[in-house]
Amino acid sequence: MDNLTISFFFFFFFCSSVVHGLLRFNGGSGEFKILQIADMHYADGKTTPCEDVFPDQMPWCSDLNTTAFVARVILAENPDLLVFTGDNIYGPDATNAAGSLDAALAPAIASGIPWAAVLGNHDQESTLTRQGVMQHIVGMENTVSLLNPPDGADSIDGFGTYNLEVYGVDGTNFSDKSILNLYFVDSGDYSTVPIIPGYGWIKPSQQQWYKNKAAQLKSKYGAAPGVAYFHIPLPEYAKVNPSNIVGVKQEGISSPVYNSGFFSTLAATGDVKAVFVGHDHLNDFCGQLTGINLCYAGGFGYHAYGKAGWSRRARVVSVSLGKTDAGTWATVKSIRTWKRLDDDNLTAIDDQILWSP
Repeated sequence: MDNLTISFFFFFFFCSSVVHGLLRFNGGSGEFKILQIADMHYADGKTTPCEDVFPDQMPWCSDLNTTAFVARVILAENPDLLVFTGDNIYGPDATNAAGSLDAALAPAIASGIPWAAVLGNHDQESTLTRQGVMQHIVGMENTVSLLNPPDGADSIDGFGTYNLEVYGVDGTNFSDKSILNLYFVDSGDYSTVPIIPGYGWIKPSQQQWYKNKAAQLKSKYGAAPGVAYFHIPLPEYAKVNPSNIVGVKQEGISSPVYNSGFFSTLAATGDVKAVFVGHDHLNDFCGQLTGINLCYAGGFGYHAYGKAGWSRRARVVSVSLGKTDAGTWATVKSIRTWKRLDDDNLTAIDDQILWSP
């Protein structure tokens, strides 16, 4: 535990970068790096015990292990954007939702790195409503999260469906163009239809917003690849061939019973090249279906079900630019991903190229 505490304070002391302006590709490396953190399940800090760790870890393991992992992986990767894909707090065990959110997201805020979040199915089960949780998030420092998009917010179901644009390198021909489009979607919590059990789903209003937004972006900037982040996997995750994945599938796909057709919407629209979710903590695979990569992050938090001896993990996405004939940075040439394990060396595994034009 001493080493974890040291890592935590080391992080807070040395990370002091400040968010300025638009999201933009790095002019030195031609890269934009996203760190996905799924299912922290944060509750009440040091009094909240871990789940599914070895017995000898239980006396000292708590939410603070999750906090330390966030700090360590941010230091290791130095991403351009942090993305929290739901079940950020575990409502049933969080006695104060606002306090739990503040503690869970403290390393992100301290880093000065822009961060975005969506909700899972447990975030609203404490002392704040689902809307209240998202309102608290959008009021926090350094966040680029939105309660809902300014265009049509009143007509969109849920809380936390929005997009972010990532601009080309400053000083190039693409400095005023979004050349990578990020979509964040509230995938809901539980079905409110009595005859349909289980989890919620992405609603028609959200799908229409996505189609409209993708068309607007294409009209304004030209065609650009996109990626999408939400919490609950689509039913199509179950159709991915398990013999053709990178990573592991160690549990069933906990998708909605009702298929609202969002995968078909993504495929027909054509810009989203990869989808990243959480929810099923023991799955961390990427597999392709109809040209779209369907990826899990793997469980991150220690107060969440897992598997003793199977390291908690985070997913990294690195988007790299090509160059023009003149040698300046151009548009996206590849989308690559890997995972970081919470072990002694923060081991990187399963490096793969998801997309290249």
